[in-house]
Amino acid sequence: MRPARALIDLEALRHNYRLAREISGAKALAVVKADAYGHGATRCAEALAAEADGFAVACIEEALELRYAGIRKPILLLEGFFEEAELSLIDQHQLWCVVHAAWQVEAIERARLARPLQVWLKLDSGMHRVGLHPAEYRDAHARLLASGKVEKIVLMSHFARADEPDCPRSAEQLALFHEARNGLQAEISLRNSPAILGWPEIPSDWVRPGIMLYGATPFEQAQEQAARLKPVMTLESKIISVRELPAGEPVGYGARFVSERPTRVGVVAMGYADGYPRHAPTGTPVMVDGQLTRLIGRVSMDMLTVDLTELPQAGLGSRVELWGRNVLASDVAQVSGSIPYQLFCNLKRVPRLYSGG
Repeated sequence: MRPARALIDLEALRHNYRLAREISGAKALAVVKADAYGHGATRCAEALAAEADGFAVACIEEALELRYAGIRKPILLLEGFFEEAELSLIDQHQLWCVVHAAWQVEAIERARLARPLQVWLKLDSGMHRVGLHPAEYRDAHARLLASGKVEKIVLMSHFARADEPDCPRSAEQLALFHEARNGLQAEISLRNSPAILGWPEIPSDWVRPGIMLYGATPFEQAQEQAARLKPVMTLESKIISVRELPAGEPVGYGARFVSERPTRVGVVAMGYADGYPRHAPTGTPVMVDGQLTRLIGRVSMDMLTVDLTELPQAGLGSRVELWGRNVLASDVAQVSGSIPYQLFCNLKRVPRLYSGG
C-alpha cells in the first residue's frame, strides 16, 4: 500500500487544550471546524470530550456530525444559522448559536422553540466580516432578552491582527468592544489562538483555541507560549525510488532544480494531491530517517524529490517526515507562502492513523 499517511497524536491534542485553559484561566471551546483543521473532527472531539467545556464549528452540518457521533457537550455554531429554518435543528439538538446580523435577531423573535437558546452575540469591532455594528449591538442584546426565546447571551468579537504582537489594532478593537458593551452584564469571549497566546491582558470568560489545539503557532516569529505547543499531526511517507545524477541534470517538471554536483535524489510518495503545498521551493526542510535534508525540484501531484546526497544511509523504504515534531508545519508553510491552517485543511487522500486514546 502507498506509504503516505498522517499520524494524529491525541495526547498532544489534549496537552494543547490544557495549555489554552492554563494560559487563559478561562473556559475553552475547542474549535473543530473544517474537520478539526484536517485532523478529524469526530476523533478529536471524542478525545477531548471528557474535559472540554464545549466545541465550536462553522456550521450546522459540522455540529450534527458531532451530535450523531455521540458528542453531548455544548457545540457553538461560529457562523450562526444561514436560514431561519435551521432554528428548529438548533433547538432540537440544543446547539449554541452565534448571532451576528439583525435578520437573525428577527428570526429568533419569530421562532417557535421548545426551549430558550444560548446565544453568542457578535460585535464587529473592526474585523469587518460579520458582526453587529456597534450602534445596533445594545439594541440587539435587549431585543433578544425581551423575546423570551433566549436563556443566556455571551458577548463576543474577533480580532483581525492578534497574530501581530506590536500592532495597535487589537487594543483599538478591545476599546471599541468595551464601549459597545458598556453596562451589559454578561460573559464575554474575545480570544482566539493568537490572542490566547500573545495577549494575556485581554479579558475573556470563554476562549476559542483553534490552530493552537493542533500544535501550530499562529505567529510568524518565535513566541514564548507557542513554543510550549506539541504538534498533533505528523505527515510522513517513504522513499520509493533513488536516482544517482551527475552535475548538470534537471529534476522534475520544468527543470526547477538542476544539480550543481553529483546528486543522490530520493523520490517520496507524497504530492500536492495529498495536500503537500505545490509551491514549496527547493530548500524546504524535510527529515529522512531522523536527519534533516531538503526538498529539491517541483512538487508533483503524487511525488516529490529530496536530496539524499549527504545521507548515504538513506535509501529505498527510508521514512520521510514532511511535517510534524521535527519539521514544523509552520516552517513548511512560511517558505511555501502559506500558513499552517491551510496545510492542515488541504490534507486529503492520506489516511489518518490515531494514537493516544
